[in-house]
Amino acid sequence: MRPENDDFDPQSEEEQRRLEEDEEFRRRVRREILRVQSGEADEEIERDLEEERLEREEAEEEQSRRRHKRSRLLWLIFSGNILVNRSVAENYRYFAAIAAICFVSIVVMFTALHADLKYSRMEREVQLLRERSIRLQEQLHRRTTHAAMVEELRRRGIDLQDPRKPKAVVED
Repeated sequence: MRPENDDFDPQSEEEQRRLEEDEEFRRRVRREILRVQSGEADEEIERDLEEERLEREEAEEEQSRRRHKRSRLLWLIFSGNILVNRSVAENYRYFAAIAAICFVSIVVMFTALHADLKYSRMEREVQLLRERSIRLQEQLHRRTTHAAMVEELRRRGIDLQDPRKPKAVVED
């Protein structure tokens, strides 16, 4: 039994593929050389340059619009669009920390204010109690003087008698 295909190919499939790729590359180079010589390439290069220039202008215009939008920070804040701004969204956790710190600061401030009001109220009460205490002491002193005692005893009809023994000084 003989094989049907008697042709012997000295090149392997890989070599054949590489040769085909090289040939395709050479054809492309020749076509490009012909285009450059005929002037078609110059026109295409000019079109490409014009397209690049237009793209650059559009990009610059877009950047200027972005800068203009960013410069309207106050408008972004009041409109709420600041929440969808990418640069702000990247820093949400920092803004949340700042908001928490501000909230704690406000709570501490109001707690201190409440404590100060309570202290002032208590200070006023203490002052009133001191004044009342002084008035009561004055009344007690007025009522316990010798003349006041004599007058009160007379009013009740009791005679005040001096002690029968002479006064003696007690020494330590």
